[in-house]
Amino acid sequence: MISTMQVVLGTLLAALVPVVGFNAVLTSEHFASFLVFIILHVVALVYYIKGLLTPRLFKVAMTFVLTVGLALCLAVVAILAALVASSPTKGWSGRSLSLLDPTYASKYIPIIASVSEHQPPTWPSYFMAINVLAFLVPAGIISCFLPLSDASSFLVLYLVTSVYFSGVMVRLMLVLAPAVCILSGIALSEAFNVLTRSMKFQRPISDDTLPTAGDSTPGSSSTATITTSTKNANIKKEKMGTISKERSSKKSRKETELVGSSPVRPEKEEKLCVLPSEASAMGILFLIMLCGLYVIHCVWAAAEAYSAPSIVLTSRSHDGLHVYDDFRESYAWLRHNTEVDDKVASWWDYGYQTTAMANRTVIVDNNTWNNTHIATVGTAMSSPEKGAWEIFNSLDVKYVLVVFGGLIGYPSDDINKFLWMVRIGGGEFPHIKEQDYLRDGNYRVDAQGTPTMLNCLMYKLCYYRFAETDGKGFDRARRYEIGRKHFKLTHFEEVFTTQHWMVRIYKLKPQKNRVRGKLKLKLKSSSKTSLMRKGAGKKNPWQ
Repeated sequence: MISTMQVVLGTLLAALVPVVGFNAVLTSEHFASFLVFIILHVVALVYYIKGLLTPRLFKVAMTFVLTVGLALCLAVVAILAALVASSPTKGWSGRSLSLLDPTYASKYIPIIASVSEHQPPTWPSYFMAINVLAFLVPAGIISCFLPLSDASSFLVLYLVTSVYFSGVMVRLMLVLAPAVCILSGIALSEAFNVLTRSMKFQRPISDDTLPTAGDSTPGSSSTATITTSTKNANIKKEKMGTISKERSSKKSRKETELVGSSPVRPEKEEKLCVLPSEASAMGILFLIMLCGLYVIHCVWAAAEAYSAPSIVLTSRSHDGLHVYDDFRESYAWLRHNTEVDDKVASWWDYGYQTTAMANRTVIVDNNTWNNTHIATVGTAMSSPEKGAWEIFNSLDVKYVLVVFGGLIGYPSDDINKFLWMVRIGGGEFPHIKEQDYLRDGNYRVDAQGTPTMLNCLMYKLCYYRFAETDGKGFDRARRYEIGRKHFKLTHFEEVFTTQHWMVRIYKLKPQKNRVRGKLKLKLKSSSKTSLMRKGAGKKNPWQ
């Protein structure tokens, strides 16, 4: 009853979330769980009705229910099959298809493949996440097979599937973590059990313990004799009882042999599992130290890797710790130097931060579900300056923000993400082709870069005046000198660049002609033209 309420209420609450809606019951990923849920309740209903009816009535009711139920099931299956067949992805979401086919997203849905959490993890990321548990998991798997049961089989299958899914997407390392923890705990439990049992069996005998038959004292020899005779009597009784049971038993000879040999096997296992006391003590100390090191690693990872703010970056070098606060600096500038209703265009990675910290409207953010909208921004970044200005102007954009790491060597900047903008934009607008931005299949922004790459908006906004920093324009993130160094912007103007050049903000220059339908009103007065040139940083009164 409680599980029924949880499933029903959980599904209803999920459907109330605007982003989810009816996907909680209509997507193919949930069909299997709902099918199991229905089958369990049907079985429970059958047992309940069986207790109320007589066998004859129950047989008649079962015949009727099976006939009607099969007809309804066939109708539901036919409807679901029609719905699934009408879907291009057969009812599966892009993320789910990416799990089944790791190459699906990169081929058909680049917006999913562009997310860093959807990339496959590296071996160092595995060791960073689970650390010493990577060495305990194999021991846990072996323990699950000694002996093999339904529960241990489930754990092994859980581990295998979670390892596969975590190998497809790094974010699914969260699915792997519980399985790794459980199997590592089983391995530690078995290891501590063997080591402590070994020390227990080999501990020195105290005075309260009964002496053995080999002691030399008279009292001890008599006591040993009594103890030995008592044991012999007990053994004889056990043998007589065994013989009588064997005579009265009607089981086969093979079963009798198995029953008679069963008490011997644990003794052999106990003898095989006993280790020297010194080795057991060293093993216990080693395991305790291993667990302590793992706790230290977890505390460090939680404090440094998983809790460090992504908006304030730090790096260490030979001259100490460096703090890069460029993101907050740029958002503060937007908040204090732009109008409240101004719109800011950037790649979707920075949408949430711009909205929360700069309090400005963005074109796309981390929750944009309209792929065409994101593709439009990617197309603008991939287009020449004039074409990009027209796209942003149609979206009522006033400012464009780009992240650039060429000066300090920051690798996660927009230049390294640019090919994803090209792929996503080309998925909706065919005139954007990835091959136009590659030289012999290589992505380059140096002198070997293609003309399309060196003339696109992203290149210009990132490398504008960059050669003035060192006179050569050496990009520290990509480790080479840029191709096009000295150029001017015609449709955008630089309004702010942070201290370390990590964030650069540009403003769209006002249009010289106002367009209404097919009529173009040209500004003929020289006074109006000069006013527009002077007011490039202000609102254009002629718009």
